[in-house]
Amino acid sequence: MVKHVILWQLKDELAGTEKELVKKGIKESLEALKGVVPGLIEIKVITEGLASSNADVMLDTMLESEAALKGYAVHPAHVMAADTYVRPFTKVRVCMDYEV
Repeated sequence: MVKHVILWQLKDELAGTEKELVKKGIKESLEALKGVVPGLIEIKVITEGLASSNADVMLDTMLESEAALKGYAVHPAHVMAADTYVRPFTKVRVCMDYEV
């Protein structure tokens, strides 16, 4: 199995209600991929970190294999979610993939 973890920082111009709506959109759109993307076992989006955090949103996923991760990256539902709800609003993305 493979863990796929991403941390995002949102763009500086997002604040207040707008920032909360963006976080909600990221969470809902990505968590909706469970049962849609083959090989995606678990997916969780964390939007409420502690004050000590320097990221705004975390994606924590478990996939069946590295091949499933590659399929997830190009799956149309994932690409749509990323292009609509994530990429337009993020300034920094850090990713770590590893076998478990």
